[in-house]
Amino acid sequence: MTTYRQTGSRAYLTGIVLVAVIGGLLFGYDTAVISGAERGLQAFFQTAGDFSYSDTLHGFTTSSALIGCVIGALISGLLASRLGRKRSLFVAGILFLLSALGSYHPEFLFFQKGIATKGLMIAFNFYRILGGIGVGMASALCPMYIAEVSPANKRGTLVSWNQFAIIFGQLVVYFVNFLIIRSHANDPAVVEWTNSIGWRLMFVSEAVPAAAFALLILLVPETPRYLALNGQDEKALTVLSNINGEARAREILAEIKTTTVEKTEKLFSYGWLVIFIGCMLSVFQQIIGINAVLYFAPRIFESMGVSNNMLFTVIMGVINISFTLVAVFTVEKLGRKPLLITGSLGMAVGAAGVALSNVITLPALVPVLSIMVYSACFMFSWGPICWVYISELFPNTIRSQATAWAVAAQWIFNFIVSSTFVPMYNMRLGAMGDSFGHFFAYALYGVICIIAAVFVWRLVPETKGKTLEDMNKLWRGTR
Repeated sequence: MTTYRQTGSRAYLTGIVLVAVIGGLLFGYDTAVISGAERGLQAFFQTAGDFSYSDTLHGFTTSSALIGCVIGALISGLLASRLGRKRSLFVAGILFLLSALGSYHPEFLFFQKGIATKGLMIAFNFYRILGGIGVGMASALCPMYIAEVSPANKRGTLVSWNQFAIIFGQLVVYFVNFLIIRSHANDPAVVEWTNSIGWRLMFVSEAVPAAAFALLILLVPETPRYLALNGQDEKALTVLSNINGEARAREILAEIKTTTVEKTEKLFSYGWLVIFIGCMLSVFQQIIGINAVLYFAPRIFESMGVSNNMLFTVIMGVINISFTLVAVFTVEKLGRKPLLITGSLGMAVGAAGVALSNVITLPALVPVLSIMVYSACFMFSWGPICWVYISELFPNTIRSQATAWAVAAQWIFNFIVSSTFVPMYNMRLGAMGDSFGHFFAYALYGVICIIAAVFVWRLVPETKGKTLEDMNKLWRGTR
């Protein structure tokens, strides 16, 4: 006879969540590593003799991982349903590892090392897309895993830790990139070294956390919701008991089972509104423009006249991670909607500051502080809270499918924003010159932030304190 834990273990819950958030760290690491490597990468491929490495090709190369992110997000639902959340995360970890090693040495087997060719560029992009698939899978599966193991009163906080890990991963890679460049700061041939070796070291540095994640994910349990949905009630009860204690675990399992007996499990079983809101939360998280800032931070600070742009990028990373903690410690007290609305309006103010600094004469400190306000407001609102909503908004029977579509929408618009930012930022108009593009980009993002605040206010429900099973009741009334 199986013996169940009578009282829940906070250490047990903390341990499995910490393993899951390493996936979030890799998400942030992989997406931000390009910010330090892209110039060296550009210089390397510009030495190719068999093709011309244009700005368009460079834009594709810096953004190619996002193609993989869309693919990874789209297949995450199928894999989560067929393989389970745990095994799918293991697959993502292996993809991260292969991408890190392949991006470091894309010449593997087929090309001569250090000789830029068209074929080598294709191979490099293949490895970046491979890592992107891992990112897309992790971006959907990590919040889903955390939400499905978390008690209702802690779910928002624990899922927010995943966003903290994403930003921490970005900060770590900003710092790693800074140290890699700094290690040869006194070398007269530092530019040549960066163009041939430096960018490779930036990519391969991801191999260590990727390998750790792939190994550690094998040690955590499958989520009780997935186990219950697949008829493994005893295993589900064991996991729930370890987290909540046996008495509460039996109540939760009974609630889960009431949702698994429903016969309608198609994507729109609960109406179109829940899917629309989930996808639009993802879309707004991207079209407010934050990733354009994160991916191109060094270039943006340089255009503002900042001499040590990599150092300022690290400083912005510290600010970002600090404000992510605001969400972690307030999401269960203030709720999801107030943080999203406040953050949207704060971002609009920051974007307006940057935009105005390009049409009127203001001290150089104004746009620098404005962009940091813009980024900080995102970090306590749309950054973590969007993931909280995506992980908890959808009913159990459609969660893996709906999450896949919502996250895919996020990566599609991430690609659109990232690939259009530089052309838009560099637009010229008459006497304004480049200033017009700088003004237009941030004015547009500011307006979208205001629209996002209205969208949340009017359409998005508050989910604070509700169980995942409550989502079935919430959305059943909208059909």
